[in-house]
Amino acid sequence: MKLIFFGTSDFSKPVFEILKKEGVKPRGGHAPLRGYSPTFWNLDNSLQDFKNLKPDLCVVAAYGRIIPKEYLEIPKYGFLNIHPSLLPKYRGPSPIQTAILNGDKETGVTIILMDEKVDHGPILKNQKSKIKNTKYKQLERELSKLGAELLIEILPKWVAKELKPVEQNHSEATFTKKFSWPDGKIDWSKTAEEIDRQIRALNPEPGVWTKWENKFLKILEAEPIESNLTMSNEKPGQVRLIENEVIVVCGRGVLILKQVQLEGRKIVPARDFVLGHQSFAGHIL
Repeated sequence: MKLIFFGTSDFSKPVFEILKKEGVKPRGGHAPLRGYSPTFWNLDNSLQDFKNLKPDLCVVAAYGRIIPKEYLEIPKYGFLNIHPSLLPKYRGPSPIQTAILNGDKETGVTIILMDEKVDHGPILKNQKSKIKNTKYKQLERELSKLGAELLIEILPKWVAKELKPVEQNHSEATFTKKFSWPDGKIDWSKTAEEIDRQIRALNPEPGVWTKWENKFLKILEAEPIESNLTMSNEKPGQVRLIENEVIVVCGRGVLILKQVQLEGRKIVPARDFVLGHQSFAGHIL
């Protein structure tokens, strides 16, 4: 069976590698497939070239572009999309980040038979996965592997017509957005838990930040702690140095800063940053 793979993001890389390991070999791709090069076909190539390849099946994982109807109609077994959420929840470009940001306890992957609308097609199968204190990139890798394994599991049944697609409940659909730099601004009046989720969800891109001395200070890693500091005269955004830990007071609880990066500088442990910028402790962000 001839399979063509569509993928452009980090989520697609483990999927592609597992497909190759299971015997799916590159041919006819737009880019050389050495190492983790994920793109197997590019829509900028001609439709006729795609037709000439006579694909039996196409697999899509975080391709980032809408695939035209003319393509969808060509493969005998259609286009299967591996989507990192439990559809119809979290359609769109940022399902993993949104799940972390919203404090969800579980997410998963869903394999759908693609139609012309984004993440809209009927479901072949899904698989749940727990979210603990997971960072975005870590969860992305886990879901990519899970999605590839699920695809390998269902492919024989799908080709043998033993698997029936189930229509999504479109009335329950929720949609995600593409996050940008302004979304990373920290509001210190929020709880430490909410800010921690923001840090885990939006790093490394678009980044999570605050301002200090008119410069952007990225917060790359932190730990939320329940504390009664906010019961005293401390204000949200107040920086404290307590027992060699850099602590910022939040609307509820405190955040222990672990890794930071000042604009134009390298990433450093927060304690090292304070040693080089002693006025930081005691500052209100």
